Amino acid sequence: MSVSLREIMTSRVVSVEADDSLDTVKKIFDSARFHHLVVVDSGNKLTGVISDRDLLRALSPYVGTASENARDTATLNKRVHQIMTRRPITLPAEAHVADAIKVFFEHRVSCIPIVDKDFRPIGIVSWRDVLKTMAVI
Repeated sequence: MSVSLREIMTSRVVSVEADDSLDTVKKIFDSARFHHLVVVDSGNKLTGVISDRDLLRALSPYVGTASENARDTATLNKRVHQIMTRRPITLPAEAHVADAIKVFFEHRVSCIPIVDKDFRPIGIVSWRDVLKTMAVI
């Protein structure tokens, strides 16, 4: 059975821009149940990806704790472009689950932005999406 990525991708893609602050990214991740954001330019073309793990590595571990100081808080002022993954590996919606599995293994990524012919993000597929699909087949 050949399943296309269009069938399993999350089509509600949340995006940020490269100059957005990490505070903005943190607020999105704190209020949502997903682990990746796509980074787009002013023309809505994909320029990068940022994960919740990227954010955790960039922020001081003391942000939001009683030990927080001004230096810790300043890490929230960093910009997305400072920590995002540039030129992410992408696939078209017509690609198949087998193509995604190959990308996950070869490039050791945890998500694949799905883009249209103009390189605009139309979806995202995570390794969890693939596992859910494989569990049903």
